[in-house]
Amino acid sequence: MLHLNKSSTSTYCQRNCFNGRRKFFTMLLIFLLYMVSQVQSCGPGRGIGGPRRTRKLLPLVFKQHVPNVSENSLGASGMQEGSISRNDTKFRNLETNYNKDIIFKDEEGTGADRVMTQRCKEKLNILAVSVMNQWPGLRLMVTEGWDEDHMHARESLHYEGRAVDIMTSDKDRSKIGMLARLAVEAGFDWVFYESRSHIHCSVKSDSSQSNHASGCFTGDGTVQTANGEKRKLSELKIGEKVLSVDSSGNTVFSEVMMFMDRDTHQSREFVHIEADGGAQLTVTPAHLVMVWQKGITEVRYLFADRIQEGDFILVNINNNLEPRRVLRISSKLSLGVYAPLTREGTVVVDSIAASCYALIDSQTIAHLSFMPYRTVTKIMNLFYSSSQSNSLSLPRHEGIHWYAKSLYAIKDYLIPVNWLYH
Repeated sequence: MLHLNKSSTSTYCQRNCFNGRRKFFTMLLIFLLYMVSQVQSCGPGRGIGGPRRTRKLLPLVFKQHVPNVSENSLGASGMQEGSISRNDTKFRNLETNYNKDIIFKDEEGTGADRVMTQRCKEKLNILAVSVMNQWPGLRLMVTEGWDEDHMHARESLHYEGRAVDIMTSDKDRSKIGMLARLAVEAGFDWVFYESRSHIHCSVKSDSSQSNHASGCFTGDGTVQTANGEKRKLSELKIGEKVLSVDSSGNTVFSEVMMFMDRDTHQSREFVHIEADGGAQLTVTPAHLVMVWQKGITEVRYLFADRIQEGDFILVNINNNLEPRRVLRISSKLSLGVYAPLTREGTVVVDSIAASCYALIDSQTIAHLSFMPYRTVTKIMNLFYSSSQSNSLSLPRHEGIHWYAKSLYAIKDYLIPVNWLYH
């Protein structure tokens, strides 16, 4: 017979209560996402209206680059994260491309041209197929890949395995413009008709493309707590109430239910937004931020990297939200990512109103998907004291919250519509 003392019995009950609550969360989540998927699948499908028309591909012209922004901007391949050498710990994250449909020139004889990031490898392999379809009998040639000898400009993405210089195997210069267009269609984040002998292509870093279940703020971002204190996100605790925005657009204090993502060691690329009056917000590119438009009563939610200079964001002035013009937008690398989730689904960080959500281009759908978690935690709080409720809640953790992980895993199975930002 198993004998349990009082403390072990309490721990045992708490563990079983938590497991039961987690199962209940999952069942509610499956039902909710199933209902959403049924709504989204209504309407005309791809087959309505006849066959899809083939779009004519136009070659790039000499010195043209797509997109028409600088390579290291947010709209292209993003910032340089630092050169990678063979002795660097980051080198183990690079991959070697042994695709037989690609010719690697490898002038150095070290195999360096085959070394690249996973994203670069994926796009290059797609392009290799396109080249063979466009010109039967020809193959794609990589003339320059990862550079370990520092033969390029200081800010080159070749040093990170994120850039390649390419040509067709017959070295026919008349094909370069179309090759550049095929590279754009293959998904390279920046394509440049750089010279008469090759095309330069690059991609975003793998870290910026990771499928996180939330967007994030930096740990230095501050929130206002219910007792009037300013608290850094790196110091914020679950259960505290912070300044948020309700569905009517009023500022309220809302409970922090979880950290959807919390990683103190991860370095990521952020969008840095500066507004008139001095307010500044640093947030990941695919995070939703509140944007105000003159003449429109409802506030829009836009991904941070889609906000433009001249747009208006909402800034907290004495607990009232006022529109302020965006003066400058830049990008920066920062260490540490934090994504608190409040009951309202919104949060005011560094005096700027933002959503708690990212990656899904809809505040309504994102907030709805977390309804089971909000509902169950609210019910649990009715049956347990504050101390007991906190003991059943997950502590501050590293990485993505299990509910957010479950949400994305179930979405991939049930919902055919791509909600992801990338």
